[in-house]
Amino acid sequence: MNAGAVVRCTAEVAAALGGAAPVVALESSVLAQGLPRPANREAAERMMTAVRAEGAVPAVTAVVRGVAAAGLEPDELERFLARDGVRKVSARDVPLAMAQGADGATTVAAAVMLAHRAGIDVMATGGIGGVHRAPAYDESADLVEIARTPVLVVCAGAKAILDLAATAERLETLGVPVIGFGTDEMPAFWSRTSGIRLGARADTAAEVAAAWRMHRALGRRQGMVVMRPLDAAHALSAAAVARAVQGARRAASAKRVTGAALTPWLLAAVDQATKGRARAANLALLEANAALAAAIARALRRMDGRRDG
Repeated sequence: MNAGAVVRCTAEVAAALGGAAPVVALESSVLAQGLPRPANREAAERMMTAVRAEGAVPAVTAVVRGVAAAGLEPDELERFLARDGVRKVSARDVPLAMAQGADGATTVAAAVMLAHRAGIDVMATGGIGGVHRAPAYDESADLVEIARTPVLVVCAGAKAILDLAATAERLETLGVPVIGFGTDEMPAFWSRTSGIRLGARADTAAEVAAAWRMHRALGRRQGMVVMRPLDAAHALSAAAVARAVQGARRAASAKRVTGAALTPWLLAAVDQATKGRARAANLALLEANAALAAAIARALRRMDGRRDG
């Protein structure tokens, strides 16, 4: 079996990759672990609708009963939204989930890996993983996978529960280009500002697409991260987020929540502390990031069409 055949595509995604339309990959862990029901269904509907509104095809990545997939059939999506017996899989976990015939919901790292194998250039998520705050200093596999896999990732920065400054430094060390979309500052997931300056900015999807094409033409193997700040109407203040995160971290320490369970636990605790405003912001940024990713994918398709002509 060749590398491309390892990843199953739905008929719609396969046709789009064959030239019918641009494609945007989406992670599935946000649906199966990150958001509770029924918010996870709303997230899926909003992301996929946003991608289609921009003329692209959404491809939710996952391991489906042992089959790596780019695009889910309706019954498969329903199973992942039900959340029963679905593993959270990073890139390293995908082969074992496949060998064991399991259902696996992809993190950003796994989604990037499967998107590249399927031939998809662009993916969208809410916030990437990054460097955890002291005393853990754990680092998400998202960063390393983006650094070695050429996929353009659209996000609202790293999750605000993380050490954002350390995450920005780590991306720089790994040689991953980071572009602020319409901003000179790294967004902070639920809030628009972090105080961390970015070295590059683009104001249109066409600019981002051109940068990506130059990146690939130079033979760069890293991915690229495009950070779009949440619209002001949905954003939380940086001070409110800081208070909620501090309280959530203290509670997690007291309850000894660690490892893979920590991030979803902290996100839920912050949502509770903000009386649901964090979840509303999360849904809004997922939708907006999906729309931007689709616009970039469409711009890339136009560039390819001009080059072929």
